[in-house]
Amino acid sequence: QVQLVESGGGLVQAGGSLRLSCAASGRTFSSYAMGWFRQAPGKEREFVAAISWRGGIKYYSDAVKGRFTISRDNAKNTVYLQMDSLKPEDTAVYYCAARPTTVPGTKTYEYNYWGQGTQVTVSS
Repeated sequence: QVQLVESGGGLVQAGGSLRLSCAASGRTFSSYAMGWFRQAPGKEREFVAAISWRGGIKYYSDAVKGRFTISRDNAKNTVYLQMDSLKPEDTAVYYCAARPTTVPGTKTYEYNYWGQGTQVTVSS
């Protein structure tokens, strides 16, 4: 069992930056692939970024590639999402997710554990 707690969301102007953190409980964090997803009002939850258990494999959606960076610190049981050059269309609730495999996935059904989400609002 893994429990995930996101933090770092907030209100930022377009062009600004935020760094989201996701703290995981459990001693097996390093054996989980991790992902970030987001859900805007009235829309389905969508993939943002994912990282393999050791951080050697990273995936990004086309919408955030080149602007967002996913990373992890297994010693701290934490995964991060650095978000730069934010746009109003990035406004959403951002969720952290864990998958008990070494390889990351890009689909919501591939993840077993989810955090409660953190709100990111980008003003124009």
